Amino acid sequence: MSDPAAPLPPMPEAGPFDGPSSSSHPAQLPAESPLDMPVQNLFGNPPARREVLTRPHGLMVKRLLLITLTAVLALAASSAVREAFSRDGLDVFDVVLLLFFVPLFSWVAFGFVSSTIGFLQLMSGAHPGFVPVPSPAASLTKRTAVLMPVYNEDVGATFARVEAMAYAIAREGGARFIDFFVLSDSNPAHGKDELAAWAELAARAPIAIYYRRREKNIARKPGNVAEWVRRFGGAYENMLVLDADSVMTGRAIVGLASIMEARPSIGLLQTVPMITNARTLFQRWMQFASEAYGPISSAGLLWWSGAEANFWGHNAIVRTRAFAESCGLPDLPGKPPFGGHILSHDMFESALLRRRGWAVHMVMIGGSYEEYPPTIVDHALRDRRWMQGNLQHLRLLGTSGLSATSRLHLLIGACAYLTSPGWLLLLITTIAQVGAEASRTSLVAVPSGVLALTVLLLFGPKAMGLIWILADRERCASFGGPLRAARSVFVELVLSTLFAPVSMVLQIKALLGLLLGIPSQWNTQNREAQAIPVRAILPKLRDHLLLGLAFAATAFLDTTTALWLLPLTLGLFGAPWLISLTSREDLGDAANRIGLFRVPARTMRVGRAEVPEPEENPAIAATA
Repeated sequence: MSDPAAPLPPMPEAGPFDGPSSSSHPAQLPAESPLDMPVQNLFGNPPARREVLTRPHGLMVKRLLLITLTAVLALAASSAVREAFSRDGLDVFDVVLLLFFVPLFSWVAFGFVSSTIGFLQLMSGAHPGFVPVPSPAASLTKRTAVLMPVYNEDVGATFARVEAMAYAIAREGGARFIDFFVLSDSNPAHGKDELAAWAELAARAPIAIYYRRREKNIARKPGNVAEWVRRFGGAYENMLVLDADSVMTGRAIVGLASIMEARPSIGLLQTVPMITNARTLFQRWMQFASEAYGPISSAGLLWWSGAEANFWGHNAIVRTRAFAESCGLPDLPGKPPFGGHILSHDMFESALLRRRGWAVHMVMIGGSYEEYPPTIVDHALRDRRWMQGNLQHLRLLGTSGLSATSRLHLLIGACAYLTSPGWLLLLITTIAQVGAEASRTSLVAVPSGVLALTVLLLFGPKAMGLIWILADRERCASFGGPLRAARSVFVELVLSTLFAPVSMVLQIKALLGLLLGIPSQWNTQNREAQAIPVRAILPKLRDHLLLGLAFAATAFLDTTTALWLLPLTLGLFGAPWLISLTSREDLGDAANRIGLFRVPARTMRVGRAEVPEPEENPAIAATA
């Protein structure tokens, strides 16, 4: 690429349908085609609704079955616990334990039932799993814009992905109808490097690639996308939204555009991206979990969500005018962290699309990829931003005109971050009861059948994932064979058990920070592997170690309770080493060499990025 410090000549503008410029100075932006995107009134009269014809038959029965099975499991377990506690009379501790136990058990049961349904769908062939999407470029008649918002990202890696996708789109015959926009919110110095990289690539790319940097980063990513809609959205039927670390095959991009043309009632299609470019041990662990268990949970989610699915903010195609008329986001009253800009905008945008009557579907197709944070620390920083946004959803549950399923999606997203304090309070109450009643412990009082059922609900989806892998010879071989697959599941189970209490404390600390009025910062996400020494992370984990010490001290109160708490105790004491060891790229490479966490091979390396499918492009091949 050209020298970022070299001055660039002024960039001419072209019409929106001109395609790539043949001159040495391609158009930086097309001619503007404004599209009105009004800010929505969330709590007044709901807007006029256009009903879609894409709701699957029997969807209400499916949802009633899901809720009924969840309620049966929760009621059976809570009734057994209540009966056991009542044998010598209910005291305050028993009541408090039940108040925590019932919602937490229901949460676990809901996930188990949904995953079980997904498992049955995959095993029976009722759902085919991840399949290649048809790519009939000849059927395209309308234009699609691929949008990649960036914020101080690695310029070389970002534009390597853009280049790979541009050539992939051209190979699939989509060059006449698909343009690429890099939408930058980067600082001026970083923007200069981006502009130089764009100019070098756009001059030779087989499709139109445009670049725009905002001077004022208003409302973060949703503001970035909304600004594009209001300036250029009128020229494009669809916009395919990516993250800076997203990669999609040309077949997937063209195929999604063709589906949107064939189904005019669809407002949004969300793909289920797989993890790519895994290098550290943590990334390889998460990649394996995504490949082994993700299809089961995704198939279950598709089964009951139907045309009221969710939006994850990237690797999804959206009908531009549907988004413009439905998703203009207002600021929430009050100050951050719970007021101001809506952070987890994507989930709420899907709810607003449904409020207008547009169908929102999730599709399990091949060719959709994203990167994962390289370390537990980076994962926790991202998780904190998601927590703030998802907890804002509690204020949005009362939005007028939302469907019941959309409200359920918002509630599930918020509850995902409320379970951690719930589990800790349950454990603290248990220990307090043990100390107050030396004659019996709550863990002994809980029926063994309920404890066994709890273990089944927690680890059952992992067992189903292994069964699904082993059920098909070709799929099993792609995971390294039966022994390697089984070993990977076992190691993943051990690591996830140790990680659970670490994540619990991290989430509780983040929640306390938000409650104290400390909002998340919009920092550039770290995507580079950097090993974390134990001595560097140890001072930041005092809370983990103190809680582990408290759990270990229960041995002086009751040995049985201490044994039940042992996995949590080991996880908390081992947190510094778990974070440090899993951050290492050499251990990730070692795991790969011995076949641990092996997943189906679908990627190749392009510079520092990995992209699916070999690309017939000498410029890319030279960087591989």
